[in-house]
Amino acid sequence: MADDPRVQNLTPQDVARGLTEGRILLVDVREPNETDVERYPEAFYLPMSAFDPAAIPDPQGRQVVFACRSGNRSVTASLMAQAAGLPYNAHLAGGIKAWKEVGLPTET
Repeated sequence: MADDPRVQNLTPQDVARGLTEGRILLVDVREPNETDVERYPEAFYLPMSAFDPAAIPDPQGRQVVFACRSGNRSVTASLMAQAAGLPYNAHLAGGIKAWKEVGLPTET
């Protein structure tokens, strides 16, 4: 699933840089039991169990990037958003696992 050609894989470094530069709106689709333990800094939370593409806030010119634990649910979320007619075709490849592997910070 994580290799769907309709979804662009972004590295943790690309996403972190985009957040810092104000170019990315990160949408975390993990469940509350996961985000209660640790979170991506600056992410908007929209759990997959209640995922509705219409609930994604206006990105105000930023690129919408989906994220999860390992990169599978984020691909699904991107495909669901695309099916709803939204141009959101990017995700954080490897999810929070990859994010932490390269030493990027999380919030607890």
